[in-house]
Amino acid sequence: MTEATDKVNETAANAAPAHFIREIIAADQRSGKHDGRVVTRFPPEPNGYLHIGHAKSICLNFGLAAENGGFCHLRFDDTNPSKEDVEYVEAIKADVRWLGFEWGDRLFYASDYFAELYDYAVELIQAGKAYVCDLSADEVRAYRGTLTEPGRESPYRSRSVEENLDLFARMKAGEFPEGSRVLRAKIDMASGNVNLRDPTLYRIRRVPHHRTGDAWCIYPMYDFTHGLSDALEGITHSICTLEFEDHRPLYDWFLDVLQTPCHPQQIEFARLNLSHTVMSKRKLLSLVERGLVNGWDDPRMPTLSGLRRRGYTPEAIRAFCERIGVAKRDSTADIALLEYCIREDLNRRAPRVMAVLRPLRLVIDNYPEGETEEMEAVNNPEDTSMGTRKVPFSKVLYIERDDFREEPPKKFFRLAPGREVRLRYAYYVTCVDVVKDEQGEVVEVHCTYDPATRGGGSPDGRRVKATLHWVSAAHAIPAEVRLYDHLFAQADPDDVPEGENFTAALDPHSLETLTSCQVEPSLAGTESGSRYQFERQGYFCADPDTTPDRLVFNRTVPLRDTWAKIAKQ
Repeated sequence: MTEATDKVNETAANAAPAHFIREIIAADQRSGKHDGRVVTRFPPEPNGYLHIGHAKSICLNFGLAAENGGFCHLRFDDTNPSKEDVEYVEAIKADVRWLGFEWGDRLFYASDYFAELYDYAVELIQAGKAYVCDLSADEVRAYRGTLTEPGRESPYRSRSVEENLDLFARMKAGEFPEGSRVLRAKIDMASGNVNLRDPTLYRIRRVPHHRTGDAWCIYPMYDFTHGLSDALEGITHSICTLEFEDHRPLYDWFLDVLQTPCHPQQIEFARLNLSHTVMSKRKLLSLVERGLVNGWDDPRMPTLSGLRRRGYTPEAIRAFCERIGVAKRDSTADIALLEYCIREDLNRRAPRVMAVLRPLRLVIDNYPEGETEEMEAVNNPEDTSMGTRKVPFSKVLYIERDDFREEPPKKFFRLAPGREVRLRYAYYVTCVDVVKDEQGEVVEVHCTYDPATRGGGSPDGRRVKATLHWVSAAHAIPAEVRLYDHLFAQADPDDVPEGENFTAALDPHSLETLTSCQVEPSLAGTESGSRYQFERQGYFCADPDTTPDRLVFNRTVPLRDTWAKIAKQ
């Protein structure tokens, strides 16, 4: 394991609050179950990118293993080649590592066990507990019954062991067309649990596999693969989300009937649901394929790659997963908690800089022409070790357009005609005039400054009610800033009028791109991924589109803005 992983594991062990899975593992260790071993696994399907919900599972599985001196496996459930891709495999590895976890030599694939799984299927047939069924997919569904009505037995359920062995071998040899036959377990068509009504174990798929190529044309189903893979790897605690609770009897049935190395314990917990977003991989894929977002790593997406591009840190995501805890009932976490976690993290680590997103020229009439001063600015008041920097100040500045009102409303304390405000780290200035364009819009503000207030304080003790950020026009660097908001306008994207789907809840204003921003010169040469607090604006991250000649920043999360709340009301 890496030093970073060790630090993550140590933090998890020292700050881990109790929850029911920790209590189960603690009881198992006290009783000597599994000989005191704790081996978990994170089993993603390589058919899409990981999202914040997967982060909860990653933190839980790797964290529990680390707390108990055990191991966590990374195992790809690659049993459906028609939807899988090496791109997804590599992206998942990158995301798990980015979160701070390593698997060492414990990287596995379900496809590693295709031969063993086939042998287990043959063992079931030989025991009279599996059969080849010729019903179509629609017929299988019709025969399965409902929650209130038992299923009906397939007319092929009574095939002999010899016939089933022959047909299954011929399925493997590629003699039958796709969809013509499946292998099903023979359990109980009258069971109250529909998962036990002769579930499908294998289906024919004439699709090359990204690891095994054309070696196989039959592929095992997830329910058959999952528990057996766990057993083959010596997993002790198979932790999965709540939707698999009804599948647990089937998980146990396979392990009880077959001769497996061990019998892992499946434990379910409530998945993570987050307001103003969707967690369904199918829905996320739909957003990507329909061009409603700019790819899997669009900063509005709940994918880990999207959150990373937006500027989220792995520390903030781990803290969020720890705060929401582990429960047995489904619930929805407020996205505000995730935003709180990133603010808390970046408040400690992000250097402060000044950036003007919607520039308005400010001219200081009584400031010497051609003069430039260096103002000392604090890099991070939360961490004095980050020191200070020099920011150039001159006669012509840029301030935020929203920081000036020619006719200020009540409770607006920023710059207005005749009003004095503080320029951050610099001087007090008073507005004395404005310049308007032909449409009557203010394009330039003229002020006078008080030389005695250098540094932002008044020797005579007078006070001002507002402090504005600024950049020197002569030294400013142009930048593009992308203001991201929630992807969906409402907390529950599925709560839409009848006849519409979740995309009707998309927020058309979830992205605003500003192309005329001006930032202080210290940001020259900023590299992709660098995070900052733009003073009075929020936290921002340099986008991968950033080049030496073009700065591009993504807003990670805004700061709380008192006036914005008042104006909105």
